[in-house]
Amino acid sequence: MESKRQKQVAELVKRNISLVLQMEGSYIYDNAFVTVTSVNVTPDLALAKIYLSIYNATNKETVVRLMEQNNKKLRQSLAHRLRRQIRRCPEINFYVDETLDEMYKLNSLFNKLHEEKQMGEEE
Repeated sequence: MESKRQKQVAELVKRNISLVLQMEGSYIYDNAFVTVTSVNVTPDLALAKIYLSIYNATNKETVVRLMEQNNKKLRQSLAHRLRRQIRRCPEINFYVDETLDEMYKLNSLFNKLHEEKQMGEEE
């Protein structure tokens, strides 16, 4: 169960890391469309897990690896944006969010089953 402060800091980090990626993301990764889907903050507010949805990239893990290599630069930019709102900027870790990819796979599977008439009768 997240506390109110955890939720506030997570939302603050989410908004500002999105802006940082808009400004500096093109210098890190090429032609990939990266969206911050969610941020989870630990109870001590020391670590922020940032989940990313990545499109237009052949290998998503490569984009995440490039962001981890530039973690210091991204964290400095984030800390600069957050300096008046929180005392200490949390460490940041990036993860790929597979939720939308799984949704598209399930939708295509259901469509295929409907076409083959294996879903049963609709009422």
